[in-house]
Amino acid sequence: MTLDELRQNIDELDGQIVQLLNDRARCAQRIGELKRHTDSPIYVPEREQAVFQRVVARNEGPLEDSAIESIYREVISAIRTLEKAVTVAFLGPKDTFSHMAALKVFGSSAEYHPLASFADVFSEVEHGRIDYGVVPVESSMGGSVSDTLDHFIVSNLQIVNEVELHITQNLMANCSLDDVKRVYSKDNALMQCRNWLRSNLPRAELIEVSSTAEAARRASSEEGASAIASRLAAQTYNLEILAERVEDAPHNFTRFFVLGRQHVRPTGNDKTALIISVQDKPGALYNLLLPFASEGINLSRIESRPSKLRAWEYVFFIDLLGHVEDEKVKLVLEQVAAHAKQVKILGSFPRAKRPD
Repeated sequence: MTLDELRQNIDELDGQIVQLLNDRARCAQRIGELKRHTDSPIYVPEREQAVFQRVVARNEGPLEDSAIESIYREVISAIRTLEKAVTVAFLGPKDTFSHMAALKVFGSSAEYHPLASFADVFSEVEHGRIDYGVVPVESSMGGSVSDTLDHFIVSNLQIVNEVELHITQNLMANCSLDDVKRVYSKDNALMQCRNWLRSNLPRAELIEVSSTAEAARRASSEEGASAIASRLAAQTYNLEILAERVEDAPHNFTRFFVLGRQHVRPTGNDKTALIISVQDKPGALYNLLLPFASEGINLSRIESRPSKLRAWEYVFFIDLLGHVEDEKVKLVLEQVAAHAKQVKILGSFPRAKRPD
């Protein structure tokens, strides 16, 4: 085929795609009309997970599976908005990694609200003023986010999904690398990149600011200034990325929880998060863990935190592989409850796919 013929073929395919997208949207609108007579949530992570799995299974290339998922995430996001604009809170400001995690879950058509604190995110979702919240829970380099865990002790919110983000830092500016005199970023981002900075910008002044997004904003308006921040921040502030992946450790991941007020149905590949308070007696922890081992249930995380209720009293945060509706998980939780002061189920949710 000639170039003109190939372009004409693309134009025809585009027309078919648009028609099919609108057919899909009309079908979703009818589903939305049926939902208005029930308490069904607008965002259904288990259903979206099934959609992603189905379309990826049908992918024969040349597009990669990750590209298909990204396209469908935006399709679902845009069509969901026809039913209701989903509101999402995250720890601000915008253009941070928390913002990127929220976009990875809800797509660009959701309505985003950057808030000042973790307490604000929990509170807004608890009171129904915002539909969902996205909060970091742990980092592969820095461990658990204590503020998030502490709020779960007193909150009644459910974890409805999780997402893992590969944290990559980028040096950006409106000047060349040789002209960089100052590097702005958040304290932990500067720490993650200290070896690269020492080797490539040994004379530059390193300046800590409140967030990577604030660093990008300053770099956009100051001569000789640069920022270490996300690609999203570079796009927002029209900065050129001078160097990609300047972090010293390439395996830096952060896991985020999606907070909501609904229960999520099983997908077949789920996690369940718990808080367990044990009795203060010999063998308490052993009796707590034994039922999981006996039934072959894998614990992907276990961590102790002060209960915030009494001095020197601790609770255990546990993630297990499985759903609370699985028969084996039900049996284990009944056995655990017999040895625990309290078992609080934070939610069962689809297991995150680890990014490449």
